[in-house]
Amino acid sequence: MIRVVLADDEVMIRSGIRSILESDPRIEVVAEAGDGREAVELVLRHRPDVVVLDIRMPLLDGLAAAEELAGVAPSARVVMLTTFGEQAYVERALGDGALGFLLKAADPRELINGVCAVAGGAAYLSPEITRRVIASYRDPGRAREARARGAVAALSERERDVLALLGAGTTNAEIGSSLHLVEGTVKGHVSALMLKLGVRNRVEAAIIAHHAGIVADGRGE
Repeated sequence: MIRVVLADDEVMIRSGIRSILESDPRIEVVAEAGDGREAVELVLRHRPDVVVLDIRMPLLDGLAAAEELAGVAPSARVVMLTTFGEQAYVERALGDGALGFLLKAADPRELINGVCAVAGGAAYLSPEITRRVIASYRDPGRAREARARGAVAALSERERDVLALLGAGTTNAEIGSSLHLVEGTVKGHVSALMLKLGVRNRVEAAIIAHHAGIVADGRGE
């Protein structure tokens, strides 16, 4: 069971998020907070696996709460959930140790996938956020592109196919649909290619895909 503390200052939104999360039998929301300060206190009290934080909250905003939690409760994995996808927010959240960054406008399944992924220690960004982060790191320099192409050349053909789709911001389920693979097999390919590329998460792998020029055009149906 994945134990979650949820923080959002809007009661109706918080209730909706809780309903989405608890629709999955693997997830239990153990406490709710209406501001960042209360969220930190509840995390220290309940020791959840994952903390879902809204960015704009009173007393202590989500970004400040994530920064504080990194010091007082480093085992709690943070997911930022917000209507705002500004690059500065993303960079600060990830810099403070958050493993997930999701937009409230995303498909509810993405919220569940993100919380489950982060609970397992993986990074998870909404596809839209992934594309923005990648765009911010684009470098036309030939040396970086050459390094990326060299790294990709070491992958198997199937791993390159998976990386090309990952670079487009797709989920494992979407990659599986496109390549006619079960999701467990996709996860294995993602883990293998990340190890070969020497990257820590899907975002860094996607950046290499962009630099190598192998990003797929679209998602699987």
